[in-house]
Amino acid sequence: MIETETARAAGPALPPELQSPRAKLVYLYLTTNGDATVSEMGDSLGMKKLSLYSILKTLRKEGMIDCDGDTYALN
Repeated sequence: MIETETARAAGPALPPELQSPRAKLVYLYLTTNGDATVSEMGDSLGMKKLSLYSILKTLRKEGMIDCDGDTYALN
C-alpha cells in the first residue's frame, strides 16, 4: 500500500525511450499542463524555441505527441 502511494506521489511515469533530459522535461511539461504552444513551453521552461522544435519533432516522430496548428499535446 505504501509503495503505491509513493509511486503516485512521484509523478507520471516517463516512457523508457526518452533518454534526453530536455525531452523528458518537455514531456513532463505537457503531462502536467496539457496542450501548449512552443512560446508557452519556452517561457515556462526557459528553453529556446529552436531547441524545443527539435525535441518536439523527435517526440512526434516517436508518436508521443501530436500537433494541431501551433499547439502540441500528448497522445
